[in-house]
Formats: sequence, structure tokens, C-alpha cells
Amino acid sequence: MHLDIHADIARAQTPPVDFYTDPGAFALLRERVLARSWHLVTEPTPPPGAVRPWNLLPGCLDEPLLLATDQAGATRCLSNVCTHRGTILCDKPADSLRAIRCPYHGRRFGLDGKFEHMPEFEGCADFPAESDNLARVPFAQWRGFSFVGLRPAHDFAALVGDMQARVGWLPLEKFRHDPSRSRDYTVKAHWALYIDNYLEGFHVPFVHPALNKALDYGEYTTELFPHSSLQLGIAKPGEPCFDLPGGHPDSGKRVAAWYWWLFPCTMFNFYPWGLSVNLVLPVSPELTRVEFRSYVWDESKLDQGAGAGLDQTQREDEAVVEAVQRGIKGRFYKRGRYSPTRETGTHHFHRLMAAMLAG
Repeated sequence: MHLDIHADIARAQTPPVDFYTDPGAFALLRERVLARSWHLVTEPTPPPGAVRPWNLLPGCLDEPLLLATDQAGATRCLSNVCTHRGTILCDKPADSLRAIRCPYHGRRFGLDGKFEHMPEFEGCADFPAESDNLARVPFAQWRGFSFVGLRPAHDFAALVGDMQARVGWLPLEKFRHDPSRSRDYTVKAHWALYIDNYLEGFHVPFVHPALNKALDYGEYTTELFPHSSLQLGIAKPGEPCFDLPGGHPDSGKRVAAWYWWLFPCTMFNFYPWGLSVNLVLPVSPELTRVEFRSYVWDESKLDQGAGAGLDQTQREDEAVVEAVQRGIKGRFYKRGRYSPTRETGTHHFHRLMAAMLAG
């Protein structure tokens, strides 16, 4: 599929309907965009001598992977598929290991993925070879968060560098995961429609009445970076905001929220109370799972301002995105236009996808 998005937002048209509805287009996005991007890992990093199996984007990429930490404390992401006959190596977490052993024929690998031993292979020519090691999957960490990419088209530093420059002063190592404030949602819509909606504040006055009371819509801005974008939410007088350090790029502004989007499916939403991470998980052209994970820093600021009522905000987003999914299947809608002042983030997202689809 060729996606044509004009570089000039004032002239550009949004993607055509079949971009969101055609199973063939979904398959192309899966292989050319999702398989070539970095994705946040929700599995915790295993301790030394432990492995944690998981699947990347279940139902979409559905790639069996394995987080493995060796005795020296080095963590790697490995393929969870045996290089002998292709069976799954580990189907549940395991601790106190010195090696990974295949349950099918006993092939053994080190926790670094290197082939170690295979019974009954005496006399096999040119064995072992590099292909007998487990494939290592690109793995990177940022401030306690882990990311993987099957065939990432850009360096990890290029993805998170701009975010680090803006919010790196925050003591993220002190943020603590709060399961009671974490939620999983099922959205009956294409994953790109969900992200289209996230990337513009244009809808806030119409869809999010409570959020609109906390934010100064006239001061809401979007900044674009090579592989990410930032929506800067400014608090109305009396609403909670960050106490910024001297010399910060946003000094003098009443910052209520930094809404950071990392291409293609990860959002880091920073509030005075802490952080809400949104992970978008494509399933099918009409189904998306969204995981919300909350990390609390200052409990005294919970349930206030732009960072309050996140479940209600998500429900409102879910309803409007599902309405778009139903609407684009109608016979009269073909494609739309962008607001040059309010939809730069969405236009940027579409341009990035168009470039990756074009190879």
C-alpha cells in the first residue's frame, strides 16, 4: 500500500479509508512499521539466573521472546524458539538457572543465548554454526524502562533522546508502580485511529470536559521531533503544575502535563503526581488493546488537575475513537484534511508511517 501524505499540512489529506479497514494494509503496517520499531516491554527485568518468556504484540507480531539475565547481571532479549526444530523453549518464568534447555530434544543454551550442547549430534558437519545460537533481539533501557525492537529502523537513542532532554531532571527512579491505578482497555478500533486521537488536543474541549477545566486550551502546543512528539499542557490558574528547575526550557510556564509520544505505540504522560504510561497493542484492523501503567511520585498531588480522572478520560477517548471506526466504514467518507494549528502531531505520525511503508 502506498500512503501519500503531503509534507505541507495545509495541503495534506489524511489517510484514505482503506488504510484503516483493509486487512492487507494492516499486514503491511505490521511488517513495515511495527516489526521495525521499538516497543516498551511491560515484563519486569528478571534477576540474575532467571528468564521471563513473553510474546511481543500478541495477536499481531506475536513474536515469542525471552528476557534472560546471566549470573553477572547482564540482561538480554533472546528468541524463545529453539534453533533445532523450532519449539518454544520456555513457557513460564524460571529462576536459579545456569542454562536454557530445550524441553523437546535437550539442546542447551547459555543465558547469553549461545549454543552450548546438543545430544546425539556427533558427526554432524559444520556444527555448531552461528545459526545454532539463539537470535539476540535489540534491547535497550531508559531510566528503568525496557524496550525491544525486532528490526528497528532507527537507533534507540534517537527515540528517547529528546524526551530525556526535557524531563530527564525528574527522579524517575523514585517513581513507584501502583497496580491499583493501572488499567487495561479493549478498544474496538484500528490502533492508528487511537494514536491519531491521542496526538491532537483539538478534541479536548469537545470530548473531555473535566480535562478542559484543568488545561488552558489557548496555550496548548505541540512540538515535533524526528521519532516522537510532545504535547505541552498548561494549567489554568489554581490548577497543579510542575515546580521546574532553573534554566528548564519550559521555565515560566505553568506546566500541567508533558504528553510524550514515542513512535509508534508508546506514550509517557508526566504529571505533578508522577507518570502514566500508555502502551497501544494492535490486534486486528478493528481491535486494539491499551495498557495504562501508573507510577506515583508525589501522592499528595494525586487526583488533581490534568492528571486526575484518567480512567474517565480514557473512556471518553475510547468512545470517540470507536465512533470514528464505525463512521469510516460508511459509504460517503473517503479521507479528510488536517487543522494546520491543531493536528500537527497527527500529520507527523502519518508522515512517519508513510516513510516506513515506502521502505
